[in-house]
Amino acid sequence: MLIVDGTISVKTVSNEETHERELIRRIQNGEREVFYELVRPYERRVYAAVFAILRNPADSEDAAQEAFLKAFAHMHQFRSESRFSTWLIQIAINEARMRRRREHAEIMQPIGEHQDEEGTYTPREFPDWREIPSESLERAEVRELLWEALASLGDKYREIFVLRDLHQWSIEEVAEALGISGASVKTRLLRARLMLRDLLAPKMSGGWFSRESFQKGNKPW
Repeated sequence: MLIVDGTISVKTVSNEETHERELIRRIQNGEREVFYELVRPYERRVYAAVFAILRNPADSEDAAQEAFLKAFAHMHQFRSESRFSTWLIQIAINEARMRRRREHAEIMQPIGEHQDEEGTYTPREFPDWREIPSESLERAEVRELLWEALASLGDKYREIFVLRDLHQWSIEEVAEALGISGASVKTRLLRARLMLRDLLAPKMSGGWFSRESFQKGNKPW
């Protein structure tokens, strides 16, 4: 219970949170067999996080599995200062980044990677900016172009874009998972969108991006 300006505010805990805390307590007390019940709700989110970095289904499955094993082995280290889902996804992201550094070292410097967080990115100008047809992203060739463009972005921009725009994580969830501020998420996300627009627009006949698509609150994907 919290008293603010003379009013009483009661912080409620959902049944799911209570159940999760109980599972964590049981695991830390030796009931390791309930671990899968604890992590099952987060399987898709863990996979999405590692896929944002590795961009390969087989590698992502291996990294996700290794992340679960590491979480299992270090459950005694988990403390309730952070949410369990955040702790688990941070383990997965660290595992994916380690694999990427070891097995997929970049030969060419990605676009935007040389810029610091306070740097600027100047979008290119194209003569024709028509609104993107929503059905375009249903075509396999357009999705392929998108993934090719994503591969050319720096890690910090690609991760943000995939988690926020493709997997629909909230700003707060992305910030927690990557260990950065919400403001940094928003800054990197905007730059990632602009970079992708500039990379993709010349490859599309007639150009189907519009400046309006990138106004605040709008996403063309």
